[in-house]
Amino acid sequence: MLMKILNKIITAVCLMAASVPVLSGKDYIVNAGSISLAVAAPEGGKLDFLYFGPSVDADGLIQLRQAGAVIGKEAYPEFGVNITSAIKALQVCHHDGNMTTDLTVDTVTESETDTYSLLRIRLKDKFYKFYVDVFYKGWKNSDVIETWTVLENREKKAVTVNRFDSGCIYLRSGDVWVSHFSGNWAAETSLTEEPLEPGILVVKNMEGARNAQHSHAEMMFSLDGKPEENHGRTIGAALCWSGNYELRVDTSGERDHVFMAGICPDASQYVIDPGKTFETPALAISYSGEGLGGVSRNFHRWARNGKIHNGWAVRDILLNSWEGVYFNVNEQGMEQMMSDIASMGGELFVMDDGWFGEKYPRNNDTSSLGDWKADPVKLPGGLKPLEDAARKYGIKFGIWVEPESTNSVSELFEEHPDWALQARNRDLVYGRGGTQLLLDLCNPEVQDYAFEVMDTLLTRYPGISYIKWDANASLLNYGSAWLPDDRQSHIYIDYHRGLEKLAKRIREAHPDVVMQACGGGGGRVNYGIMPEFDEFWVSDNTDALQRLFIQWGTSYFYPSNAMAQHVSADRNHQTGRVLPLKFRFDVAMTGRLGMEIQPMDMSDKDKQFAAKAIAQYKEIRPLVQTGNLYRLISPYDGKGVVSLSYVDDSKDNAILFAYKISHYVYQPIPRFRLAGLDPGKTYRFHELTLPDGTEPCSLEGKTVSGRILMDTGVEIPLETEYASRVFVLSEVKETL
Repeated sequence: MLMKILNKIITAVCLMAASVPVLSGKDYIVNAGSISLAVAAPEGGKLDFLYFGPSVDADGLIQLRQAGAVIGKEAYPEFGVNITSAIKALQVCHHDGNMTTDLTVDTVTESETDTYSLLRIRLKDKFYKFYVDVFYKGWKNSDVIETWTVLENREKKAVTVNRFDSGCIYLRSGDVWVSHFSGNWAAETSLTEEPLEPGILVVKNMEGARNAQHSHAEMMFSLDGKPEENHGRTIGAALCWSGNYELRVDTSGERDHVFMAGICPDASQYVIDPGKTFETPALAISYSGEGLGGVSRNFHRWARNGKIHNGWAVRDILLNSWEGVYFNVNEQGMEQMMSDIASMGGELFVMDDGWFGEKYPRNNDTSSLGDWKADPVKLPGGLKPLEDAARKYGIKFGIWVEPESTNSVSELFEEHPDWALQARNRDLVYGRGGTQLLLDLCNPEVQDYAFEVMDTLLTRYPGISYIKWDANASLLNYGSAWLPDDRQSHIYIDYHRGLEKLAKRIREAHPDVVMQACGGGGGRVNYGIMPEFDEFWVSDNTDALQRLFIQWGTSYFYPSNAMAQHVSADRNHQTGRVLPLKFRFDVAMTGRLGMEIQPMDMSDKDKQFAAKAIAQYKEIRPLVQTGNLYRLISPYDGKGVVSLSYVDDSKDNAILFAYKISHYVYQPIPRFRLAGLDPGKTYRFHELTLPDGTEPCSLEGKTVSGRILMDTGVEIPLETEYASRVFVLSEVKETL
C-alpha cells in the first residue's frame, strides 16, 4: 500500500516537473510596439535567433518552445570552423591570415530610454581578440526593431573584413513569397512578387553613389503564400544605408528561409586597425498580421517618428522650374513663375539647375558644378532679388544644388583636380554631359569644402528655405587620391560615411531648411540618408499614369509626406502622353503636391482649376500626408483601375482616390472595397477636384456604413478614359 502511494506521489511530481518548461540558455526579448524579437545568449555559447513576430513575454516564449515554434539557429553566423554551404553574415581575415572566426557570447547588456529599449550582445572569438557587438533596438512608438553590429579589433595587427552584414532573420518554413523592387531612370520602383524557391535570391546595388534607381534595399516577406494588402502575416526589412548593398535570401530544399542584408562586400574589403571599430548600418525589420499594408503603415510611422527629418510636418505646395524652363533661368522669368504659383495658391518656388557659374556659365549639363555662385548674366543681382520677390508674393524660395559633383569644365576642378575621385594610372571616366565627376567625399577636406559652400549660401541668403540636393553621377572612377594605397577598397564605404557626415553637419547648422534628396530622380530613396532630409524626389518621370506604378511601389516603405509628386505639362516631357489636368492633379495629390510646369503655357481655365485643386488639397493635406495609407486596388492587378485611401487614427475621416488607367467598351469595373474604417460608423461622401460646371457623381452626399464599405464596397462611376475621382469620407455624427 505504501509503495502504491509513493508511486503516485512520484508520478505526480514528474508530471508537475514536465509541465514546467525549462529555458534553454539565457533568453532575451526585445519589444517594439506590438512586436517582439527573441534571442538566446548563453555565456560562452552561441547567439541564437529564436523568434520574430507578434509581441510575446517570457511566458509566451516558453509556450513557443513548448510548441516547437522557436528557430534556434545562429543569429549572426560567421565563416568559421564549422563550414557549411549556408550563407554567412561575417567573414574576417585575422592578422595572421586565418580566415576563420569562432564567436561565442561574452557579455549581455540591456538598457532603456523613454523611446526605445536596447539589447547589446558582445561576442568574442575563442582565440583572437576580435569582438562583435550585436545590437537590437526596439522602438516603443513604432512596430520596428533595428539591428546592427560593431566589429572591434583588439588583435596586435590589422584585420581585414570581407563580409559584414548588418543582420540576419529567419522566416518560417513553407510557402513564403517575397516582394521586391527594380527599375531604371524614369521607371523606378517596379514591383516584383515571387515565391521563394530553393536556392539563393540576391538583390544588390553597385552604382556607388546612389542606390535606389535600379533596385531597392527593402523587401517584404509574405508568410502565408501570395501577398495580400490587408491580410496575412508579413515581415518587412529595410537596410538603412545610402551606398552599395546586398540582400540575400537562402532557401533550402525543405523550404527553410534565412534573410541577410548589409553593405555589398564587392570591392569593399575593409581594414580595421588595432584598437579601431567598424559599425554596420542598421537593418530595420517589422511584422504585421495585416498584410503588406500593415507593414507599410508600421514603416511609415517609424519614419515619421525620426527616420525622416521633421517627419510629422505637413509639406508646402511648390512649383519647380525644371520642366518649365530647364537651364533657361533668368531673374525676370523666375519672378514671373513666382507670381504665377502664388496666384494659384502655391507656397514655395524652387529655382532648379542653371542658376550658377561665373567663369563657366551653367547653360547645359557640361560645366560649372562646384562653382556655386550666381551667374552674373542670368542673375545680375545674385540671389537677393529672388529672395525679395518671394517675400513680395508671399511665398518661400528654394534652389537646386549638387554638392557632391564637379565638372572637368569648372573653376573647382581647375583648382583642385585631386578632389575628384580618380583611379590611378587610368583615364578619367566622365558621367552626365561628358564632363561630370564625383568629388572625393572620403576626403575630410572635400567634406569641409562642400559644407562651406552650402553653409555660405544658406547664411548669406537666409530667405532660402528649401534645398533640392541632386545627385546625377554614378561612382565611375574607383580611386581616391586621399586614401592610402592599402585602403583603396574603402572607397565605396567611406564615400557614404563622408556623405552622411556632410548631410548631418548641414542639418545641424540649418535645422529649419527643408531638404529634398534627389538622385537623378528616385536614386536617393533610402533610409540611410533620409534622417537628414525632409522628402525625396520619387522619379524624374512626371507622367501621371506611370507615376501611379512608381508611387505605388515607393509607398511600401516610405510615407506620403516624404514623396514629392508634381503636376507636369499637358504633353508629358518623358512619355509624350497627354492626360487630363484633373487626372494629373489627382495622382500628385496622394503625396506632397507640387507642380513642374511653365504656368505661362497654361490656359486661364487650367489655372483656375489648379487654384481650386490646390485649395482643396490644403483642406485634406494633413490627412493625406500624415494619415494611415490603405492601398486598395493595385495597378499591377490588371483590373484597369487603381485605388488607395488615407484614414485618420480616429477612423472618423478618410480620403479616397480612384483612377481609371485603361478604357474599352463593356469594361468591367470592380466594386471599390475600402479598408481601415470603423465598421460601426457611418460615412458621408463629398467629391473634390471637380472642374467648373461639372456635377458631382451619384455618391455625393450619400451615407454608407463602414461595414458595407469594407465588406461589400461601393460603385464609383469612371466612365471616360483616364477618369479619376477624389472623395472625402466623414463620419456622420449622431444628433439628438
